[in-house]
Amino acid sequence: MHTLTFPDDFLWGAATAAYQIEGGWNADGKGESIWDRFCHTPDHIENGDTGDVACDHYHRWREDVALMQRLGLSAYRFSVSWPRVIPAGRGAVNPPGLDFYDRLVDALLAAGIQPFLTLYHWDLPQALQDMGGWGARDTCGYFADYADRLARRLGDRVRHWATFNEPWVVAFVGHQYGWHAPGLQDEALTLQVAHHLLVAHGLATQALRAADARLQVGIVLNTRPVEPATDLEQDRALADQYWQRNEGWFLDPLLRAEYPPAAWEDYGDRRPAVQPGDMPLIAQPLDWLGVNYYSRGVAQEGQILDPVPGSDYTDMGWEIHAPALRRLLVRLKRDYPIPPLYITENGAAFPDEVSPDGRVHDPRRIAYLRDHLIQARLAIADGVDLRGYFVWSLLDNFEWAHGYAKRFGLIYVDYATQKRIVKDSGEWYARVIAHNGVEEEAD
Repeated sequence: MHTLTFPDDFLWGAATAAYQIEGGWNADGKGESIWDRFCHTPDHIENGDTGDVACDHYHRWREDVALMQRLGLSAYRFSVSWPRVIPAGRGAVNPPGLDFYDRLVDALLAAGIQPFLTLYHWDLPQALQDMGGWGARDTCGYFADYADRLARRLGDRVRHWATFNEPWVVAFVGHQYGWHAPGLQDEALTLQVAHHLLVAHGLATQALRAADARLQVGIVLNTRPVEPATDLEQDRALADQYWQRNEGWFLDPLLRAEYPPAAWEDYGDRRPAVQPGDMPLIAQPLDWLGVNYYSRGVAQEGQILDPVPGSDYTDMGWEIHAPALRRLLVRLKRDYPIPPLYITENGAAFPDEVSPDGRVHDPRRIAYLRDHLIQARLAIADGVDLRGYFVWSLLDNFEWAHGYAKRFGLIYVDYATQKRIVKDSGEWYARVIAHNGVEEEAD
């Protein structure tokens, strides 16, 4: 074995999202979110679970920051609950909600951990959904106002800001497939929502920079590249079609000020309404781009293979294929005017249990993380400007439509008692951070 070391200033982090960990769903003046409403509606979430309590991070944040410090994290990516800060999504601020994030940021900095703040990780205020949600263009302006208020309160200490987490999921999974809040199924609305999310990103970017020009502003995209199984034209064409309709539908407006031409043509009368000036607004220069990568797809003979013969899978049913991460990062560098990159989510769900020795042994997660970190380091050697890596997730948490049935955390959470146990993977990651590198087998 020998150690692949990372650049000296490489950031080692872990990530969470507000609705998935905070709980306190109606505490201290917090407003209702679309996820509160969605979870409280029967038959939406596995086992009838909700995020009402989740990991109770709203009350246990001090313990969680101490655990981050124990792991040696140099950065922590979290999201702010919009309805906790502005209950109706517009209008008056809720001081206790804003105070919560103020205290969290101070505690992170005191522990030597850089805060990476995401403005929106899916929990739209229900009051705005009742007014049309992301299908209404006015929501873009309300989002920019929200960004401004947070920046003026926290921007003196939080340097890295993401406008959105995974806008593809917000649009398509929430508005076309109906699996996530608000649970709609309307493709034309989906594409309009996707466009409004990008417009809101542009407006919020302007608001953040107007509040403090030193802020580093980015956005986080989910990426599931579909790779051709062969060099046959049929396989390559299908892979390219998936790229344009998914990854490219967000990357191209952000980095090229246009939608992918073939996908735009394919959507026909379902295409979104685009107002004059929208595309340059969307394509303002990014200080950084977050890449969330878990798995890939494989195109063969006119279909996406499921399963891929010979592949291993996580508890989510996602293929484990680390080399695709390196190829993705290199492709982004090759094909786009890309800003500095962060891997803002990477991780795996497995059916973890507490062993008789009181520990949580998760060797498959360690192998997953090790293999992906190796590929990330090889991408750096290929010339990719990769600045940091965030494991998903710090804690086992509420995994959206799956409720509490899937565990991604470096830290095990007993939901009945809220006891935290650092898993073997957490201890392993702490060693990676301490050595600023990952071991690989020598040739």
